[in-house]
Amino acid sequence: MLYYLFEYLEKTYQFPGASLFQFLSFRAAMAILTSLLISTVYGKRIILYLQKKQVGETIRDLGLEGQIEKGGTPTMGGIIIIMATIIPTLLFAKLENIYVILLLVTTIWMGVIGFIDDYIKIFKKNKEGLSGKFKVIGQVGLGLIVGATMYFHEDITIKRHKEVPKNLIETSTNSQIAEFYPEEKTLLTTIPFVKKNEFNYESLISWIGEDARDYVWLIFIPIVIFIITAVSNGANLTDGIDGLAAGSSVIITITLGVFAWVSGNIIFSEYLNIMYIPRVGEVVIFISSFIGALIGFLWYNTFPAQVFMGDTGSLTIGGIIAVIAIIVRKELLLPLICGVFLIEILSVIIQVTFFKYTKRKKGIGQRIFLMSPIHHHYQKSGLHESKIVVRFWIIGILLAILSLITLKIR
Repeated sequence: MLYYLFEYLEKTYQFPGASLFQFLSFRAAMAILTSLLISTVYGKRIILYLQKKQVGETIRDLGLEGQIEKGGTPTMGGIIIIMATIIPTLLFAKLENIYVILLLVTTIWMGVIGFIDDYIKIFKKNKEGLSGKFKVIGQVGLGLIVGATMYFHEDITIKRHKEVPKNLIETSTNSQIAEFYPEEKTLLTTIPFVKKNEFNYESLISWIGEDARDYVWLIFIPIVIFIITAVSNGANLTDGIDGLAAGSSVIITITLGVFAWVSGNIIFSEYLNIMYIPRVGEVVIFISSFIGALIGFLWYNTFPAQVFMGDTGSLTIGGIIAVIAIIVRKELLLPLICGVFLIEILSVIIQVTFFKYTKRKKGIGQRIFLMSPIHHHYQKSGLHESKIVVRFWIIGILLAILSLITLKIR
């Protein structure tokens, strides 16, 4: 909203400083500062309100050190993250941008699902919360919206570089080399460690015949649904000890922010020889707001936590990360970027599968880990949760660096 106000002031009155709002970097900086201010200052007020309403976490005794002491800690703190993300985005982003609209819809959609789940747990005294099938229906619904928009919306395009012969490169200037084909609608995405780093979803169906390409959305949309469901559930599983989910998400989102910045900048994309995605640079404003919200939330969520994000936060965080990756066409990099989430999911799958297998074969279920998700395994091993969290953050940073290296690996 402020973007449009200062654009008007600049055009009409040449208001001093109004032209700053034309710069993406300035608006991104303002977004993260505003988000930090909201999440730290007003976040405290929300925590006090939740305490007043006795919106506390009910802790099941799992035999973990320091677990019982956390009983009564306010939950539903994801409201802080949602509020501190949406408000700066509305203030500093171009609201007609389809990518920004998608991310705002994602935030509200997943936030509502998580809020209903937490509401049932706390106020209805039902520890199971929202039925799993309704969560999946909500995630599938969001996947349908995102997938259909990415496929059908006319503003979602890419530009590809024109191939320049080597003999011309030696005799041409940079301005002559940096040429692009016109914008095109395509389901081209990025895949690491292969030639040109590109993969087209149409190749999954084109073998049937050329006419089959028109039906590639039947494959693409289910893939989008799977990605959103997997990442949001991964974030939900990671939210088990103080600061783990929020801190890991900061690292992941910064990485995706770099991808959005370079993919949306025609100069950077030409220099790095990567896919240029018109209008995706505006996503950086949303990402900046989201990063500020997560860091501000960490102020109160690090050990010992003063507030938990609840499913209101964790499901929303996972959904946002998944949709950002799809928008910047880095969804096939998610196993690397979101490696911490993947480890958490796999630990649960392995534990449950092995337990059921041994129970069927031997009559007694056996476990690989002391407890799953895997962060609880390390707690059971005697490590303090602060040490576990920091080590997971370090792993996340290493994975983020590896992800960024793929910009130049062909």
